[in-house]
Amino acid sequence: MRVGLYGGSFNPAHEGHAHVAETARKRLRLDRVIWLVSPQNPLKGRHETADLEHRIAGVRGFARGRDMIVTDVERRLGSAYTIDTVRALKARFPGVKFVWIMGADSLASFHRWRGWTQIMREVPVAVVSRPWIALKSRFSPAARRFARFRIPSLAAATLPGTRPPAWVFLRGPLNFQSSTALRERMKRASLTGANEGG
Repeated sequence: MRVGLYGGSFNPAHEGHAHVAETARKRLRLDRVIWLVSPQNPLKGRHETADLEHRIAGVRGFARGRDMIVTDVERRLGSAYTIDTVRALKARFPGVKFVWIMGADSLASFHRWRGWTQIMREVPVAVVSRPWIALKSRFSPAARRFARFRIPSLAAATLPGTRPPAWVFLRGPLNFQSSTALRERMKRASLTGANEGG
């Protein structure tokens, strides 16, 4: 089995997330993509994150098809950090070829994640291009540190079987939706509604 692990807050989920998951699934020829909905991103405050059940329900609207699986396994594992989740899943499913999937916006800040260099050494990583951030992400600390382990995008389908560290940057049609923009729009809409109601 070739399985992509796609972790995030998905706060809220949107078509851009679906685009990243589907691009990785096709280009890496994955059997499954598992959406790991994080109970709480350690880099974000609880006050700015919707409750887990609400976010899982939102993800289910975008994770379409039998090969897209939505899970709260990090909550069940008691795992707050990606490195712990990856190690637990590898130990539990030793025959599976896992790949970590992220958008280019995550690569830009990847060096802030706990154990980011260990993550790169535990599983191959697929980075899917996102609007406005592609250049910054490709010159990020993580991209520079692991530059010699980057494989050509034309060889993306070989990534799941490649011994880490190994990573690929996948370009393609861009989807311009973002969680930050959606949260801002919802906030403005609720303020407008409150003002009109008053």
